[in-house]
Amino acid sequence: MTPEHRVFSTAELRAGGMTRARISTATRLGYLIRARRGFYVDATTPDIVVRAVRVGGRLTCLSLLALMGVFVLRNDKVHIHLLRTASRMRSPHSRRVRLESRRTRGVRLHWLPLIDEVPREATCVAVIDALAHAVLCQAPRAAIATLDSALHLGHVTEAGLADVFRALPAKYAVLRSLVDGRAESGPETLMRLMLRALGCHVELQIEFDGIARVDLLVDGWLVIECDSKEFHQTWEQQVKDRNRDLALAARGYVTLRLTAGQIMYRDEEVLAAVKGLLATR
Repeated sequence: MTPEHRVFSTAELRAGGMTRARISTATRLGYLIRARRGFYVDATTPDIVVRAVRVGGRLTCLSLLALMGVFVLRNDKVHIHLLRTASRMRSPHSRRVRLESRRTRGVRLHWLPLIDEVPREATCVAVIDALAHAVLCQAPRAAIATLDSALHLGHVTEAGLADVFRALPAKYAVLRSLVDGRAESGPETLMRLMLRALGCHVELQIEFDGIARVDLLVDGWLVIECDSKEFHQTWEQQVKDRNRDLALAARGYVTLRLTAGQIMYRDEEVLAAVKGLLATR
């Protein structure tokens, strides 16, 4: 079996030397998963990918990006791309879709033509297609955070981003100039965009000699750190953070340290805190 997740038809498996009995045994023993009639996937294929294959589609959008480790603010559905000529679901308004509504509950279907065609046996769309779908499925700030994350992680290049925006409706072009791959986390992007909406001058990943690099420097005096549990949960790290804050204060900088959860889910409180600090200057 190939280490990459792909779909195998019964005909392909038999051409590779497997009999129907062996295919049945491999499925029963858990080496293969029968995704749908006549099509199988490797047993290591993630469940969410199998679900896409079951309805005759490919995983895309927020579901695929989250699986790749790209930042996604919120997602409670399985995002699946289907070709308009798909035999199982030809149109989002077809009678077949309505009949299969129970099977597709909790699913978001995507029907746009693909930017980057993938092989017939692929279980997922290309990254640039997933990103284009993610822009359409999210609010602007969340979409920019997802694009920042994909760019920072190296899942897409600047040229790839250009392809994404060429495929999107013209009204989304305004978002392109706001994408910045230097952002190291989704909450950092969300915070940067909130500050920009307030008219602040924001610098990313600023290095202070002898101290450290900070996430955001606002109007030349306010340092904002966007902390995640992953990197700041130990007491040793918290002590290190406070020593940095102390050193910055000695140079006249004010530090506002926020958690990722506060930025993502308590944004009104965060906004009020920032406005309160800005009012002091």
